[in-house]
Amino acid sequence: MSSAPSPMELALALAEDAAAQGEAPVGAVIVEGQTVLAAERNRMRALADPTAHAEMLAIRTALAARGTGRLDGCDLYVTLEPCAMCAGAIAHTRLRRIYFAAEDIKAGAVENGIRLFDQPTCHHRPEVIGGLSAGRAEAMLTAFFRSLRD
Repeated sequence: MSSAPSPMELALALAEDAAAQGEAPVGAVIVEGQTVLAAERNRMRALADPTAHAEMLAIRTALAARGTGRLDGCDLYVTLEPCAMCAGAIAHTRLRRIYFAAEDIKAGAVENGIRLFDQPTCHHRPEVIGGLSAGRAEAMLTAFFRSLRD
């Protein structure tokens, strides 16, 4: 008997798929309880859309699945620390919790950079748990970007 993959395992598989398609390897999954509302990967190149980050696509899919403008009570699992754009969308949709794998020292906006949720003007502060499966996500990102330089 096989069990369903954890949300982070699903996000990592989506990140692998993104890399195979020539996209930066980032995957995102949004769950409500045990129900997966959205499972997306980066598709910026495929859609010719710089806003097509895995988190943004997952947020849009989850909002459509819920039929609401909010994702309160939902959790996001993502393989890379969200950037400022994605952190802003997370705050606006009121996601309850974010689990991320690898830190993004250059463009991250949660535990690095602007630390959006720590700003006094941020109207919603989700719980943040970083480092979940970080080694695997970091290895995938390093290999992908190294392949672009070779």
